[in-house]
Amino acid sequence: MRTLLSLTVNGEIHEVAVPVHKTLLEVLREDLGLIGTKHGCELGECGTCTVLVDGEPVLSCLALPVECQGAEILTVEGMAGPDGLHPLQRAFAELGAAQCGYCTPGILLTAMALLEGEPRPTRDAVKAALAGNLCRCTGYTKILDAVELAAGRIAGARA
Repeated sequence: MRTLLSLTVNGEIHEVAVPVHKTLLEVLREDLGLIGTKHGCELGECGTCTVLVDGEPVLSCLALPVECQGAEILTVEGMAGPDGLHPLQRAFAELGAAQCGYCTPGILLTAMALLEGEPRPTRDAVKAALAGNLCRCTGYTKILDAVELAAGRIAGARA
């Protein structure tokens, strides 16, 4: 049995008919073709599938699309603006923080939510915010540096 849903993803409204048991991650990747959101553990432990729902990080492998009707869903594909890459994306590229890139979409979106609420976070606040996002490449230093670089640039642009 399929349910007809209207989802707003990256500013666009999508009508999809999906089985009620299908996860938001599956709908984003399989029905909408937004493959930037990655399959990770599918247990809600690695953060690789993180998207923003109304500005809050959500593990899309554990979320049902029916729960997201009427909400704004943002995936990594929607981060860049009309002027190009989001400052976080640019900082990750400049500092080599993307490493293999598999965990990067979830980390970028989690960091984006952090910087929206806390424009000048301490390094400990960045670590705490990203604690649910696991990097299999083992290197977090460049990721933390990139978030701090982007935070500085965003704060400077707002000043």
